[in-house]
Amino acid sequence: MFWKFFGRFSALFLFIGFSALAMNLAFADAATGDAGGSDTPGASNSSESSNPSEPPVSDTSPSVSGAPAVPAKKPGLLPNDGLDSVSVYQLLLAEVALQRGDVATASAAYADLALRTRDAAVMERSIIVSSLAKRLTAAREIAELWLDVDPRSERAQDLLARLKIHSRELDGLAPALIRMFKQNGESLPDNFLSLNRMFADNPDRQAVLKVIEEVGEAFPDLPEAHYAVALAAEAAGRFDYALSEARRAQELRPEWDRPALFQAQFLSRRVSKDDAIEFLKGYVGDHPDVRNPRLFLARLLLGNERYADARVHFEHLAKLHPDDPEIIYPLGLLGVQQDDLVMAEARLKHFLTLTRGNKSTACFYLGSIAEKGNRIDEAISYYASVTRGNSYLPAQFRRVRLMVARGQITEARRILSGIQTRTDEELVQVGLVEADFLRKAGEHQAAFDLLEGLFAKRADNQELLYQTALLAEKIGRMDLLETRLRRLIELRPNSAQAYNALGYSFADRNIRLSEARELIETALKLSEEGPILDSMGWVLFRQGEFSSALSYLERARKNLDDPEIVAHIGEVLWALGRGDEARRLLLDARRRFPDSEVLQAAIERILH
Repeated sequence: MFWKFFGRFSALFLFIGFSALAMNLAFADAATGDAGGSDTPGASNSSESSNPSEPPVSDTSPSVSGAPAVPAKKPGLLPNDGLDSVSVYQLLLAEVALQRGDVATASAAYADLALRTRDAAVMERSIIVSSLAKRLTAAREIAELWLDVDPRSERAQDLLARLKIHSRELDGLAPALIRMFKQNGESLPDNFLSLNRMFADNPDRQAVLKVIEEVGEAFPDLPEAHYAVALAAEAAGRFDYALSEARRAQELRPEWDRPALFQAQFLSRRVSKDDAIEFLKGYVGDHPDVRNPRLFLARLLLGNERYADARVHFEHLAKLHPDDPEIIYPLGLLGVQQDDLVMAEARLKHFLTLTRGNKSTACFYLGSIAEKGNRIDEAISYYASVTRGNSYLPAQFRRVRLMVARGQITEARRILSGIQTRTDEELVQVGLVEADFLRKAGEHQAAFDLLEGLFAKRADNQELLYQTALLAEKIGRMDLLETRLRRLIELRPNSAQAYNALGYSFADRNIRLSEARELIETALKLSEEGPILDSMGWVLFRQGEFSSALSYLERARKNLDDPEIVAHIGEVLWALGRGDEARRLLLDARRRFPDSEVLQAAIERILH
């Protein structure tokens, strides 16, 4: 049972979870006659192992943590010839110490008893307790003593091999592993598949490769042996060798998909994703019903943005594995990507029924699909179901926006106040969203106060600088507007928006026009977005350059159909004496933007 036991307790190498009470019970069983002095005593009548070093695991149980399985041995726990008074005292001392969790004292007592009695059962128990106490040198000495007493003891050889692995001492280890592998022929493939994990914490990958290679050479026709060598060779940087061993494993068993998947992953990492894709296309063509290689192929295609090709393979897999979440979920996302929302919704809803755990991202996309279909109640419900992950904040913001659109302002603000934020940045995002709703509702002072509270502790937060500056203009704090925007320009000298906002604020108030123009020209060098083109047109209008102003404003309108830009064009057309054009333009815009205050003000100023 070496392999199962090793896999289960690899964190401390051996015997973690081994209780003193279990040892005492086992000792009691042994004292009634179940124990013997040989290395392989008869089994207890109990269905559970009397060996305290190994938990009761059936010989047919699957290996734990991927470790190979080996049948359990049940050594006796007392010497054949009984115990003298000193030995009895030491046993009691060790057992009481174990019950109290004093493994150091127990280890010392058992080590001394093992040296004096040289009994196989006592020596094994000493190795176990010393390992539990992390006294690996002492455990090693007892194992070597055991082999001096009985050089043919396979149990002693097994324990010494385990201690060598843990101590990263690999010299002479291969013969012991070969012997153990041959003794357990039924578990041979699984043992090889777990072989690399045994040495996972050993940094000398070349030495590990040498051991695994030597063990594999004893089984030249076993595909798992070549596969194990391939894994070790790649870890050791022997890439050509790794690929050749994987190919040999595939030759020995073509239908086995692990070597094929190894080759594809190797090509993807070491050569190119295109080469991996071509290899996998050939393999799945010959083996159409394999899962993992085709799934890896589909993911590679997805990563290369070959969505249509990826979907073909995901659809094929979905027919074979209709309830596999690793297939159904990405297929749903592909539907979103390809705007096939009917398919996407069906797959994502099915995914929600398949597995426990985090469904937040799927709910986010389902909410988005429902929102596009104008199924607002359903969308709000899905967004509310997003409880974690990167989609959490966007989902809550969309949920609140939909509620605000329905006039549920109080409820929306309640939801915003209850959003769980993990970082300072997320807290600011929530505040900005709430302030935006207040601004749109005309509550500029409330919006400013909200952000100013956040700004008090985050004076250099660039988004807060910008948004509080814009709100300062709405409440007549022009001094604060200029101070905040100039600070933003210091922190972000490439911010076209900051230069533009400051320049436009001067132009709109018809003050400091030369400075305003310089600021907007700087913004234009950084970006030719519609709002900046509009600002340039507006400052030119203020400076009396009407024709140039109209040119910029018309460019702005092509970039962005916005009522404020239309209002500015109307003003310029009127100044140019093209009143009829101005009237038609403004009245048409009012039909399209009936709620625009800027547009209405321009109409009243020009047409009335």
